[in-house]
Amino acid sequence: MHSLSQRPFFVLLMGLGALAMVLPAIHALSIDNHAVARAFFYSALLFFVLTLFIGLATAGYKVALSRGYLVSLLAAFLVLPIMLAVPMYEAVPDLTFHEAWFESVSSFTTTGATLFDNPQDLPSSVHLWRALMGWLGGLLVWVSAIAILAPLNIGGFEVRAVHGGSASDRTFAQVGRVSDPSERLLRFGAKLVPLYFALTALLWLGLTASGENAFVALCHAMSVLATSGISPVGGLVFSPAGFTGEFIIVIFFAFALSRVTFSRGLSGQETNPLRKDSEVRLALMLIGALVTVLFLRHGIIAFDDAANNDIASAASALWGALFTVTSFLTTTGFESADWSSTRAWSGLSAPGLMLVGLSLIGGGVATTAGGIKLLRVYALWKHGQREIERLIHPSSVGGAGADARRIRRQGAQIAWIFFMLFTISIAAVMVLLSFTGVQFETSMVLAVSALSTTGPLASVAAETPISYAGIPDFGKTVLAFAMVVGRLEALAIIALLNPEFWRQ
Repeated sequence: MHSLSQRPFFVLLMGLGALAMVLPAIHALSIDNHAVARAFFYSALLFFVLTLFIGLATAGYKVALSRGYLVSLLAAFLVLPIMLAVPMYEAVPDLTFHEAWFESVSSFTTTGATLFDNPQDLPSSVHLWRALMGWLGGLLVWVSAIAILAPLNIGGFEVRAVHGGSASDRTFAQVGRVSDPSERLLRFGAKLVPLYFALTALLWLGLTASGENAFVALCHAMSVLATSGISPVGGLVFSPAGFTGEFIIVIFFAFALSRVTFSRGLSGQETNPLRKDSEVRLALMLIGALVTVLFLRHGIIAFDDAANNDIASAASALWGALFTVTSFLTTTGFESADWSSTRAWSGLSAPGLMLVGLSLIGGGVATTAGGIKLLRVYALWKHGQREIERLIHPSSVGGAGADARRIRRQGAQIAWIFFMLFTISIAAVMVLLSFTGVQFETSMVLAVSALSTTGPLASVAAETPISYAGIPDFGKTVLAFAMVVGRLEALAIIALLNPEFWRQ
């Protein structure tokens, strides 16, 4: 294990990707789909041998700086999908390599956008491969966020206090500067990987017990943990698990709302209980407010529809709103089977703008969720709250509670800078998509879905569902790179372009 840790991080990821190809090969062989089984097995063999040669060639190579691992992380999302696309390209007839690459980027960045509107067009083993790629991408985010991004104070950690903060903050910052990144990857990976496996297995068993097919339950379990929204049957609407399955899934959405749910105290920062976590409280406020608005709108505006005034319709509408709002806030993108009841109850035919806003906000820092992140929104909210207080009482002194001290004095400014970078990225993607002839509304939804890593947003947010298959090849390339930017975040990529970042 120690000798493996000395190999380049990207080479280790190549090896894991090659080994992962064996699972779809075994599944395809078990259902007598030998052509697909050969495609995955030969690809696994080819890339495992290639990884072995590269590993031997780089035996004396060692990256001891976190910024070197950040480059490897960027390469993982940019280059690794090329390797992961090969078995899919070989297994699916009439699929171009560019389309296979788009699918692999979408899956590995946990976006979940797909070119296949009909799930029946893909073999079930390929659906398993897409869900597995998303699951592995989510695991990579879990480990790398704590081991690589946190010591560099990027990825959302820049909002928290380091200098002048609590003692634990200062200790963590010091450890981040002097410890070997490979040691951090081993230490945090040893704690997070078994937990990730256990949570996925627990959700799989729960969905299977609720009546779901075991294969579909496995794909959905991996998609929920990774917030990829990948489904082999077209979503939860076609799932026989019903309310029980959705209720179990909602519980596991908590792991995308705050890192405290799975890494409390692991990074030396989060020691407060979950009920006091600022991200969880903000998420509950947003979910509660939007569900209340959708539910009460019936009594204010849409009460004339007498067919929807019974208790069963009210309960169905309430649950559909709660599940779907939480799903899009975590950037998973699963739509509740009762979402149609919610739209009928509220009188909104297509409340897509609300789902776009939720996806923009996103989930918690260092989770598999995308978007701007709840912690940054919380920092902006606290700053705005304080500025309003100063307008009313100019000579007042702001409170310095325990939570307030953990937000840096420049935390709101950094959060605002990231917000502006995010909106500029949306504008840039929209402009590039417009060059291919994509309409304004379509380009806006596609840009948000890519940068927030919420692929299913395209089929729900617009007035009519948007098909990724209808986007020109250049547009697909733009969206694929936007997914990488949204997954790794613009601040991390800009940090690599900063000369000061590379200076010893």
